[in-house]
Amino acid sequence: MNVRDLIPWARNNGSQVPSAFHNDERDPFLSLHREVNRLFDDVFRGFDGRLSSFGGGSALSGSWPSVEISNGEKEIKVTAEVPGLEEKDIEVLLDDGVLTLKGEKRSETEDTDKQFSERYYGRFERRIPVGYEIKEDEVDARFKNGVLAVTLPKSEKAQSQVKRIEIKG
Repeated sequence: MNVRDLIPWARNNGSQVPSAFHNDERDPFLSLHREVNRLFDDVFRGFDGRLSSFGGGSALSGSWPSVEISNGEKEIKVTAEVPGLEEKDIEVLLDDGVLTLKGEKRSETEDTDKQFSERYYGRFERRIPVGYEIKEDEVDARFKNGVLAVTLPKSEKAQSQVKRIEIKG
């Protein structure tokens, strides 16, 4: 048996197109192979070297924690869900118009009777461009029940720059 016999498109007179595209009959194994490859591609898309997962949330996507941003007339509110973390595990920074949320979770379990130990470390960092002048001395951050809420009051200049546009019918 030749190695080329194992490659599906090598069996069709040297054509580089899989046989499933030459006629209407579909090879179920080739179809399964493509589907498995697609699933692996979907799982590892956006993979940034971290295999950590916080409480079932996917860190593979690089978007943990989930963040909700609301832009009001007088303030911007940022709410981040960080279950399993404590206030001491989170850091909130505002620098040059960018709000940064950082956190780290460490967990170590050791059972000497069963000769079992497990260590878990995970970090996250989210950077959120604010886009407005903020009253930095009035920024408020609160943490309760795994939810971080940051309120960023807009400066008077930023509030006055908002222009309402009339909608014509």
